[in-house]
Amino acid sequence: MLFEETPLSLYIRFTAHLNAVLDALEADGTLPAGLNRKPVTVEPPRDPSHGDLATNAAMVLAKPAGTNPRALAEKIVAGLQKLEEVESAAIAGPGFINLTLTDATWRAELAAIHAEAADYGRSDAGAGVTVNVEYVSANPTGPMHMGHCRGAVVGDALATLLEYAGHKVIREYYINDAGGQVDVLARSAHVRYREALGQDVGEIPEGLYPGDYLVPVGQALAAEYGDAYVNAPESEWLVPFRTKAVAAMMEMIRSDLDLLGIHHDIFASEAELQAAGKPQAAEQWLRDHDLVYDGVLEAPKGETPEDWEPVELPLFRSTRFGDDQDRPIKKSNGAWTYFGADMAYHFQKAQTADQLIDIWGADHAGTVKRIQAAVAALTEGRARFDVKLIQMVRLLRDGEPVKMSKRAGNFVTLADVVREVGKDVVRFTMLTRKADAQMDFDFAKVVEASKDNPVFYVQYAHARISSLGRRAEEAGMDLPAPDLSRLGTEELNLVKLAAQFPRVVEGAAFAREPHRIAFYLNDLASAFHSWWNLGNDNPRARVILADDPGITSARLFLSRGIGQIIRNGLALMGVAALTEMQ
Repeated sequence: MLFEETPLSLYIRFTAHLNAVLDALEADGTLPAGLNRKPVTVEPPRDPSHGDLATNAAMVLAKPAGTNPRALAEKIVAGLQKLEEVESAAIAGPGFINLTLTDATWRAELAAIHAEAADYGRSDAGAGVTVNVEYVSANPTGPMHMGHCRGAVVGDALATLLEYAGHKVIREYYINDAGGQVDVLARSAHVRYREALGQDVGEIPEGLYPGDYLVPVGQALAAEYGDAYVNAPESEWLVPFRTKAVAAMMEMIRSDLDLLGIHHDIFASEAELQAAGKPQAAEQWLRDHDLVYDGVLEAPKGETPEDWEPVELPLFRSTRFGDDQDRPIKKSNGAWTYFGADMAYHFQKAQTADQLIDIWGADHAGTVKRIQAAVAALTEGRARFDVKLIQMVRLLRDGEPVKMSKRAGNFVTLADVVREVGKDVVRFTMLTRKADAQMDFDFAKVVEASKDNPVFYVQYAHARISSLGRRAEEAGMDLPAPDLSRLGTEELNLVKLAAQFPRVVEGAAFAREPHRIAFYLNDLASAFHSWWNLGNDNPRARVILADDPGITSARLFLSRGIGQIIRNGLALMGVAALTEMQ
């Protein structure tokens, strides 16, 4: 028989049960009212032999309650033991509580996985809070390369994860189209423009972008303007060429991101930000709150350059917010510093979001404190702001590093890699390590059919599960409704791991760490493969037993439940679940 569906995931449900017990202890005076329960957890014990669930409630509440942890644990256990789902409750050490649940509880959870399907693991923990996730934001000076890929995937997976966990998410790309690099782009496009009109331009001048990707841009400019700007002074063509080249680069970047399944809600332009006077507005707000003043920076530490001279600049009081020095928001020529413009951009984002997340390359680590200080000041501490630093990816082919040089024009593009190994392999691989850890991307290993390759191992688990239904059909089996009481200890252990998925989702969303989903899926796939392989030594342990439709039906039901969890997790990563391995 199937058990009644449960409206809440198991860990959320038992947290509610625990809170009900604690409420009762408050009501009878055992616990004082108003204790902080945030440190209280309900989670799997580190050692599965200790039970199915563990809680630290007595350990963290005893001291503020002025009581002994073990004595408090005994009272909590007395309440939890009354639950129908609890087979036993025990106190370990100084006051940890371990619970063993009934087999019926785990069968009910398996039924819940089927009933909730794609929504199993979805939660409202985010309470509708709006989060702006800004990621990629590559300079619009060329196609996406693999240096951008990891941050793109981490940001996109994080945005999806936060939505699944109940947040409203804004996916944003910041176009740095107001700096000197886009003037260099315009000059590079002008060379290709002259080339398209038949001039022999020779070697691309030092300091310009030499990549062939600018050839079509030059051809388009030649078709539009003819020879009007061939010999014209730079002042006449720089702005229109810059505008056209940036637009072409952004079209290319969007196309590259589309190959990875990445689409942003907003593309915010730095040039438009400055034209709209947003940096001036931010500066005025800060001056009104005594957070910007006119002052002189200290001389550089160590040997002072000969050409250095003290200049009065508008300085943001970032030291009030934990930075090690106040920061200039304008240069001596009156132009905005990168920090000044960036500060105004974050002020703009904070107008429409409760929380901000930036996905940056690790080479920007030195600017984190000042931007955090600016956001804290401009939002008066209201907005949570996280910066996720992404380490570079080292490309390997046959064990040898693949050289990349954007300026030389011989870099490995994201599009090249996706076309070679596939979107799903790229996305999954980028999430197989913590974002701040170094990563190697070996072209051979990421497509290797091996349990050491988590991309293959998880996809293979789902493909195996998908094959079961086909095999049962081919065998012409008349299967009854699944009787989950036929499932034994090995099967229920799989359910216990699958039931952790909602908890993993909430933890990953809270920590802003989408790689946790990949880690969990690898563990689940490993457990499934181990269970499957039991049939190699014991034919009666196989999923499909032609002479026992009852156990076949129950094991198929279990397998499909595991497949559902894998699909849900892969969807959060932006990866398709394969039904067959090629």
